[in-house]
Amino acid sequence: MDTPVRLMLTGGGTGGHLFPAIATAEALCRRLPGSEVLFVGTKRKMDRNSLAEYGYATSSIHCKGLKGKSYISLLQGLAVLPLSCLEAMYHILRFRPHLVVGVGGYVTGPVVAVAKLLGKPTLIHEQNAIPGLANRKLGSLVAKICLSLPGSEKWFSPEKAVLTGNPVRDAILTLAGKEKKKKEGPLTLLVLGGSLGAHRVNELVIESFGLGLPGLQGVRVIHQTGPDDTEMVEASYRKNKIEATVSPFFRDMAEVYEKADLLISRAGATTLAEIAVLGKPALLIPYPYAADGHQEKNAEFYVQGGGAEMLVEKELTADLLGENLVRLLGDQQGLEAMGTAMRSRAFPEATEHIVDVCMDLLGHSSLRVRSASGKE
Repeated sequence: MDTPVRLMLTGGGTGGHLFPAIATAEALCRRLPGSEVLFVGTKRKMDRNSLAEYGYATSSIHCKGLKGKSYISLLQGLAVLPLSCLEAMYHILRFRPHLVVGVGGYVTGPVVAVAKLLGKPTLIHEQNAIPGLANRKLGSLVAKICLSLPGSEKWFSPEKAVLTGNPVRDAILTLAGKEKKKKEGPLTLLVLGGSLGAHRVNELVIESFGLGLPGLQGVRVIHQTGPDDTEMVEASYRKNKIEATVSPFFRDMAEVYEKADLLISRAGATTLAEIAVLGKPALLIPYPYAADGHQEKNAEFYVQGGGAEMLVEKELTADLLGENLVRLLGDQQGLEAMGTAMRSRAFPEATEHIVDVCMDLLGHSSLRVRSASGKE
Protein backbone atom coordinates (compact mmCIF):
# COMPACT_ATOMS: atom_id res chain seq x y z
CA MET A 1 0.00 0.00 0.00
CA ASP A 2 1.24 3.52 -0.81
CA THR A 3 2.60 5.32 2.23
CA PRO A 4 1.24 8.65 3.55
CA VAL A 5 2.94 11.87 2.45
CA ARG A 6 3.24 15.46 3.60
CA LEU A 7 1.65 17.85 1.10
CA MET A 8 2.21 21.60 1.22
CA LEU A 9 -0.35 23.69 -0.66
CA THR A 10 0.17 27.38 -1.24
CA GLY A 11 -1.98 30.11 -2.72
CA GLY A 12 -5.05 32.07 -1.85
CA GLY A 13 -6.38 35.56 -1.80
CA THR A 14 -9.81 34.49 -3.10
CA GLY A 15 -12.20 31.64 -2.42
CA GLY A 16 -11.65 30.65 -6.05
CA HIS A 17 -8.04 29.78 -5.29
CA LEU A 18 -8.76 28.07 -1.99
CA PHE A 19 -11.60 25.73 -2.92
CA PRO A 20 -9.65 23.82 -5.63
CA ALA A 21 -6.76 23.50 -3.18
CA ILE A 22 -9.12 22.04 -0.57
CA ALA A 23 -10.52 19.61 -3.14
CA THR A 24 -6.99 18.47 -4.05
CA ALA A 25 -6.07 17.98 -0.39
CA GLU A 26 -9.20 15.93 0.26
CA ALA A 27 -8.57 13.70 -2.75
CA LEU A 28 -4.91 13.09 -1.93
CA CYS A 29 -5.78 12.18 1.67
CA ARG A 30 -8.36 9.70 0.38
CA ARG A 31 -5.77 8.21 -1.96
CA LEU A 32 -3.06 8.09 0.72
CA PRO A 33 -4.75 7.81 4.13
CA GLY A 34 -2.79 9.35 6.97
CA SER A 35 -1.21 12.03 4.78
CA GLU A 36 -0.60 15.45 6.33
CA VAL A 37 -1.50 18.74 4.68
CA LEU A 38 -0.23 22.24 5.40
CA PHE A 39 -1.61 25.34 3.69
CA VAL A 40 0.73 28.31 3.42
CA GLY A 41 -1.21 31.39 2.43
CA THR A 42 -2.05 34.98 3.22
CA LYS A 43 -3.18 36.49 6.48
CA ARG A 44 -6.62 37.30 5.06
CA LYS A 45 -9.44 36.41 7.42
CA MET A 46 -11.42 34.74 4.65
CA ASP A 47 -8.53 32.39 3.86
CA ARG A 48 -8.15 31.35 7.49
CA ASN A 49 -11.89 30.90 8.04
CA SER A 50 -12.37 28.83 4.88
CA LEU A 51 -9.50 26.51 5.75
CA ALA A 52 -10.47 26.22 9.42
CA GLU A 53 -13.81 24.70 8.39
CA TYR A 54 -11.95 21.76 6.88
CA GLY A 55 -9.56 21.25 9.80
CA TYR A 56 -6.33 21.75 7.87
CA ALA A 57 -3.19 23.18 9.44
CA THR A 58 -2.35 26.64 8.14
CA SER A 59 0.58 29.04 8.14
CA SER A 60 1.08 32.40 6.50
CA ILE A 61 3.89 34.56 5.21
CA HIS A 62 4.26 38.29 4.67
CA CYS A 63 3.76 38.90 0.97
CA LYS A 64 2.40 41.61 -1.34
CA GLY A 65 1.17 41.51 -4.91
CA LEU A 66 3.30 43.05 -7.65
CA LYS A 67 1.16 43.11 -10.79
CA GLY A 68 -0.75 46.28 -11.59
CA LYS A 69 0.46 48.12 -8.51
CA SER A 70 1.51 51.74 -8.10
CA TYR A 71 5.23 52.56 -8.04
CA ILE A 72 5.19 52.83 -4.22
CA SER A 73 3.25 49.57 -3.78
CA LEU A 74 5.59 47.83 -6.19
CA LEU A 75 8.62 48.95 -4.19
CA GLN A 76 6.95 47.79 -0.98
CA GLY A 77 6.19 44.41 -2.55
CA LEU A 78 9.78 43.96 -3.73
CA ALA A 79 11.14 45.06 -0.36
CA VAL A 80 9.18 42.39 1.50
CA LEU A 81 10.23 39.56 -0.87
CA PRO A 82 13.38 38.58 1.07
CA LEU A 83 11.28 38.21 4.21
CA SER A 84 8.69 36.21 2.24
CA CYS A 85 11.39 33.80 1.07
CA LEU A 86 12.88 33.39 4.55
CA GLU A 87 9.45 32.67 6.02
CA ALA A 88 8.72 30.20 3.21
CA MET A 89 12.03 28.47 3.89
CA TYR A 90 11.19 28.22 7.58
CA HIS A 91 7.83 26.57 6.90
CA ILE A 92 9.32 24.14 4.35
CA LEU A 93 12.20 23.11 6.61
CA ARG A 94 9.84 22.68 9.56
CA PHE A 95 7.11 20.73 7.72
CA ARG A 96 9.47 18.80 5.38
CA PRO A 97 6.90 18.32 2.60
CA HIS A 98 7.27 15.54 0.05
CA LEU A 99 5.54 17.77 -2.53
CA VAL A 100 4.68 21.47 -2.83
CA VAL A 101 1.67 22.49 -4.95
CA GLY A 102 0.87 26.11 -5.86
CA VAL A 103 -2.68 27.06 -6.80
CA GLY A 104 -2.20 30.70 -7.77
CA GLY A 105 -2.07 34.07 -6.06
CA TYR A 106 1.01 36.12 -5.25
CA VAL A 107 1.86 34.09 -2.14
CA THR A 108 2.54 31.11 -4.44
CA GLY A 109 5.66 32.71 -5.91
CA PRO A 110 8.09 32.72 -2.97
CA VAL A 111 6.85 29.42 -1.51
CA VAL A 112 7.18 27.41 -4.72
CA ALA A 113 10.46 29.10 -5.71
CA VAL A 114 12.05 28.32 -2.33
CA ALA A 115 10.71 24.75 -2.46
CA LYS A 116 12.42 24.28 -5.82
CA LEU A 117 15.63 25.74 -4.39
CA LEU A 118 15.46 23.21 -1.56
CA GLY A 119 15.03 20.33 -3.99
CA LYS A 120 11.36 19.61 -3.35
CA PRO A 121 9.13 18.30 -6.19
CA THR A 122 6.90 21.19 -7.27
CA LEU A 123 3.70 21.56 -9.25
CA ILE A 124 1.41 24.48 -10.06
CA HIS A 125 -2.23 24.54 -11.04
CA GLU A 126 -3.46 27.33 -13.32
CA GLN A 127 -7.17 27.99 -13.10
CA ASN A 128 -7.61 30.71 -15.70
CA ALA A 129 -7.36 30.88 -19.46
CA ILE A 130 -4.62 33.53 -19.03
CA PRO A 131 -2.14 32.62 -16.28
CA GLY A 132 -1.42 35.00 -13.44
CA LEU A 133 1.99 36.62 -12.99
CA ALA A 134 3.15 34.20 -10.26
CA ASN A 135 2.35 31.08 -12.26
CA ARG A 136 3.84 32.50 -15.45
CA LYS A 137 7.14 33.11 -13.67
CA LEU A 138 7.05 29.74 -11.91
CA GLY A 139 6.33 27.79 -15.10
CA SER A 140 10.03 27.46 -15.91
CA LEU A 141 10.86 26.21 -12.39
CA VAL A 142 8.25 23.59 -11.59
CA ALA A 143 8.15 19.97 -12.72
CA LYS A 144 4.52 19.99 -13.91
CA ILE A 145 1.78 22.51 -14.71
CA CYS A 146 -1.87 21.44 -14.44
CA LEU A 147 -4.22 23.46 -16.63
CA SER A 148 -7.95 24.09 -16.28
CA LEU A 149 -8.80 25.26 -19.79
CA PRO A 150 -7.58 24.35 -23.28
CA GLY A 151 -5.47 27.10 -24.85
CA SER A 152 -3.58 28.15 -21.74
CA GLU A 153 -0.79 25.68 -22.54
CA LYS A 154 0.71 28.24 -24.94
CA TRP A 155 2.07 30.10 -21.91
CA PHE A 156 4.15 27.13 -20.75
CA SER A 157 6.54 24.45 -21.94
CA PRO A 158 4.46 21.79 -23.75
CA GLU A 159 6.27 18.90 -22.06
CA LYS A 160 5.26 20.19 -18.62
CA ALA A 161 1.63 21.11 -19.33
CA VAL A 162 -1.18 18.70 -18.47
CA LEU A 163 -4.87 19.45 -19.08
CA THR A 164 -6.66 18.37 -15.91
CA GLY A 165 -9.53 20.82 -15.48
CA ASN A 166 -10.29 22.78 -12.33
CA PRO A 167 -11.01 20.87 -9.10
CA VAL A 168 -14.56 21.00 -7.79
CA ARG A 169 -15.58 20.40 -4.17
CA ASP A 170 -16.98 17.01 -3.20
CA ALA A 171 -20.39 18.42 -2.33
CA ILE A 172 -20.76 19.80 -5.86
CA LEU A 173 -19.68 16.51 -7.44
CA THR A 174 -22.18 14.64 -5.24
CA LEU A 175 -24.95 16.95 -6.41
CA ALA A 176 -23.87 16.49 -10.04
CA GLY A 177 -24.28 12.73 -9.63
CA LYS A 178 -27.83 12.96 -8.29
CA GLU A 179 -30.77 12.26 -10.54
CA LYS A 180 -32.38 15.53 -11.58
CA LYS A 181 -35.91 16.05 -10.36
CA LYS A 182 -38.53 17.41 -12.70
CA LYS A 183 -38.84 21.15 -12.11
CA GLU A 184 -42.13 22.35 -10.67
CA GLY A 185 -43.25 25.87 -9.85
CA PRO A 186 -41.53 29.17 -10.66
CA LEU A 187 -38.05 29.34 -12.13
CA THR A 188 -35.16 30.36 -9.89
CA LEU A 189 -32.45 32.83 -10.86
CA LEU A 190 -29.18 32.59 -8.93
CA VAL A 191 -27.04 35.73 -8.84
CA LEU A 192 -23.37 35.32 -7.87
CA GLY A 193 -20.73 38.02 -7.73
CA GLY A 194 -17.83 36.01 -6.36
CA SER A 195 -16.74 35.75 -2.72
CA LEU A 196 -16.58 39.54 -2.31
CA GLY A 197 -19.68 40.35 -4.32
CA ALA A 198 -19.98 42.57 -7.39
CA HIS A 199 -21.53 45.98 -6.76
CA ARG A 200 -22.32 46.84 -10.39
CA VAL A 201 -23.87 43.42 -11.03
CA ASN A 202 -25.99 43.85 -7.91
CA GLU A 203 -27.20 47.24 -9.15
CA LEU A 204 -28.00 46.00 -12.65
CA VAL A 205 -29.96 42.98 -11.42
CA ILE A 206 -32.19 44.88 -8.99
CA GLU A 207 -32.72 47.67 -11.53
CA SER A 208 -33.81 45.13 -14.15
CA PHE A 209 -36.32 43.60 -11.72
CA GLY A 210 -37.53 47.10 -10.92
CA LEU A 211 -38.60 47.64 -14.55
CA GLY A 212 -41.75 45.57 -14.02
CA LEU A 213 -41.15 43.35 -17.05
CA PRO A 214 -43.98 40.76 -17.31
CA GLY A 215 -41.48 37.98 -18.07
CA LEU A 216 -39.80 38.46 -14.69
CA GLN A 217 -42.97 38.39 -12.61
CA GLY A 218 -43.02 35.26 -10.45
CA VAL A 219 -39.32 34.48 -10.88
CA ARG A 220 -37.61 33.55 -7.62
CA VAL A 221 -34.17 34.99 -6.92
CA ILE A 222 -31.28 33.76 -4.81
CA HIS A 223 -28.74 36.56 -4.60
CA GLN A 224 -25.24 36.50 -3.16
CA THR A 225 -24.44 40.17 -2.66
CA GLY A 226 -21.05 40.27 -0.96
CA PRO A 227 -20.66 42.08 2.38
CA ASP A 228 -21.62 45.63 1.38
CA ASP A 229 -24.84 45.50 -0.64
CA THR A 230 -27.09 43.12 1.27
CA GLU A 231 -29.46 45.73 2.73
CA MET A 232 -29.75 47.64 -0.55
CA VAL A 233 -30.57 44.49 -2.53
CA GLU A 234 -33.03 43.16 0.05
CA ALA A 235 -34.87 46.50 0.15
CA SER A 236 -35.17 46.63 -3.63
CA TYR A 237 -36.62 43.11 -3.93
CA ARG A 238 -39.02 43.85 -1.09
CA LYS A 239 -40.16 47.10 -2.76
CA ASN A 240 -40.76 45.31 -6.07
CA LYS A 241 -42.47 42.32 -4.41
CA ILE A 242 -39.90 39.82 -5.71
CA GLU A 243 -39.52 36.55 -3.81
CA ALA A 244 -35.82 36.60 -2.97
CA THR A 245 -33.27 34.97 -0.67
CA VAL A 246 -30.42 37.42 -0.12
CA SER A 247 -27.13 36.79 1.69
CA PRO A 248 -23.62 38.24 1.69
CA PHE A 249 -22.15 34.77 1.20
CA PHE A 250 -23.58 31.26 0.94
CA ARG A 251 -21.67 28.50 2.70
CA ASP A 252 -23.65 25.57 1.28
CA MET A 253 -23.26 26.22 -2.44
CA ALA A 254 -24.53 22.76 -3.38
CA GLU A 255 -27.92 23.56 -1.86
CA VAL A 256 -28.04 26.91 -3.66
CA TYR A 257 -26.94 25.51 -7.02
CA GLU A 258 -29.53 22.74 -6.84
CA LYS A 259 -32.37 25.28 -6.86
CA ALA A 260 -31.01 27.36 -9.76
CA ASP A 261 -32.45 27.25 -13.29
CA LEU A 262 -30.24 30.07 -14.59
CA LEU A 263 -27.26 31.95 -13.18
CA ILE A 264 -26.02 35.49 -13.49
CA SER A 265 -22.37 35.35 -12.55
CA ARG A 266 -18.90 36.75 -12.93
CA ALA A 267 -16.56 34.44 -14.85
CA GLY A 268 -14.24 33.25 -12.11
CA ALA A 269 -12.64 29.91 -12.89
CA THR A 270 -13.99 28.01 -9.89
CA THR A 271 -17.59 29.12 -10.34
CA LEU A 272 -17.45 28.19 -14.03
CA ALA A 273 -16.01 24.76 -13.24
CA GLU A 274 -18.76 24.13 -10.68
CA ILE A 275 -21.67 25.17 -12.88
CA ALA A 276 -20.23 23.23 -15.81
CA VAL A 277 -20.13 20.03 -13.75
CA LEU A 278 -23.73 20.69 -12.70
CA GLY A 279 -24.87 21.61 -16.21
CA LYS A 280 -26.28 24.98 -15.19
CA PRO A 281 -26.86 27.58 -17.94
CA ALA A 282 -25.39 31.00 -17.24
CA LEU A 283 -25.44 34.63 -18.23
CA LEU A 284 -21.86 35.73 -17.59
CA ILE A 285 -20.74 39.29 -16.81
CA PRO A 286 -16.93 39.09 -16.53
CA TYR A 287 -15.20 41.34 -14.03
CA PRO A 288 -13.83 44.10 -16.26
CA TYR A 289 -10.72 44.74 -14.16
CA ALA A 290 -9.52 41.13 -13.87
CA ALA A 291 -5.79 40.83 -14.58
CA ASP A 292 -5.13 40.59 -18.34
CA GLY A 293 -8.88 40.35 -18.94
CA HIS A 294 -8.75 36.68 -17.95
CA GLN A 295 -12.41 36.46 -16.94
CA GLU A 296 -13.54 37.26 -20.49
CA LYS A 297 -11.21 34.54 -21.79
CA ASN A 298 -12.55 32.11 -19.17
CA ALA A 299 -16.10 32.87 -20.28
CA GLU A 300 -15.34 32.41 -23.98
CA PHE A 301 -14.63 28.69 -23.54
CA TYR A 302 -18.14 28.09 -22.20
CA VAL A 303 -19.85 30.56 -24.53
CA GLN A 304 -18.28 28.87 -27.55
CA GLY A 305 -19.64 25.55 -26.29
CA GLY A 306 -23.17 26.95 -26.11
CA GLY A 307 -23.60 26.62 -22.35
CA ALA A 308 -23.43 30.32 -21.51
CA GLU A 309 -23.93 33.79 -22.90
CA MET A 310 -21.68 36.74 -22.11
CA LEU A 311 -22.53 40.40 -21.55
CA VAL A 312 -19.80 43.05 -21.30
CA GLU A 313 -20.30 45.20 -18.21
CA LYS A 314 -19.36 48.55 -19.77
CA GLU A 315 -22.03 48.07 -22.45
CA LEU A 316 -24.68 46.68 -20.13
CA THR A 317 -27.82 48.47 -18.94
CA ALA A 318 -30.67 47.29 -16.76
CA ASP A 319 -32.96 47.27 -19.82
CA LEU A 320 -30.58 45.06 -21.80
CA LEU A 321 -30.10 42.70 -18.87
CA GLY A 322 -33.86 42.52 -18.33
CA GLU A 323 -34.47 41.70 -22.00
CA ASN A 324 -31.96 38.87 -21.89
CA LEU A 325 -33.41 37.48 -18.68
CA VAL A 326 -36.94 37.49 -20.10
CA ARG A 327 -35.73 35.74 -23.27
CA LEU A 328 -33.72 33.05 -21.46
CA LEU A 329 -36.19 32.36 -18.65
CA GLY A 330 -39.05 32.22 -21.15
CA ASP A 331 -37.44 29.37 -23.10
CA GLN A 332 -37.38 26.22 -20.97
CA GLN A 333 -36.12 24.04 -23.84
CA GLY A 334 -33.39 26.55 -24.56
CA LEU A 335 -32.27 26.51 -20.91
CA GLU A 336 -32.12 22.70 -20.94
CA ALA A 337 -30.05 22.74 -24.14
CA MET A 338 -27.67 25.29 -22.62
CA GLY A 339 -27.36 23.13 -19.51
CA THR A 340 -26.43 20.10 -21.60
CA ALA A 341 -23.86 22.16 -23.52
CA MET A 342 -22.44 23.52 -20.27
CA ARG A 343 -21.98 20.01 -18.90
CA SER A 344 -20.11 18.99 -22.07
CA ARG A 345 -17.39 21.50 -21.10
CA ALA A 346 -16.93 20.08 -17.61
CA PHE A 347 -13.96 18.22 -16.13
CA PRO A 348 -15.60 16.19 -13.34
CA GLU A 349 -12.43 14.15 -12.73
CA ALA A 350 -10.15 17.20 -12.47
CA THR A 351 -9.23 16.61 -8.84
CA GLU A 352 -8.29 12.99 -9.40
CA HIS A 353 -6.24 13.93 -12.46
CA ILE A 354 -4.25 16.46 -10.42
CA VAL A 355 -3.67 13.89 -7.70
CA ASP A 356 -2.46 11.50 -10.43
CA VAL A 357 0.16 14.08 -11.41
CA CYS A 358 1.13 14.46 -7.75
CA MET A 359 1.46 10.69 -7.39
CA ASP A 360 3.65 10.53 -10.47
CA LEU A 361 5.98 13.20 -9.09
CA LEU A 362 6.14 11.27 -5.83
CA GLY A 363 6.98 8.05 -7.65
CA HIS A 364 3.65 6.40 -6.85
CA SER A 365 0.93 5.18 -9.19
CA SER A 366 0.71 5.58 -12.96
CA LEU A 367 -0.87 8.59 -14.62
CA ARG A 368 -4.41 8.72 -15.98
CA VAL A 369 -4.22 12.35 -17.13
CA ARG A 370 -4.53 14.10 -20.44
CA SER A 371 -1.80 16.04 -22.14
CA ALA A 372 -2.45 19.73 -22.83
CA SER A 373 -3.81 18.72 -26.22
CA GLY A 374 -6.55 16.75 -24.44
CA LYS A 375 -5.33 13.24 -25.31
CA GLU A 376 -4.94 10.48 -22.71
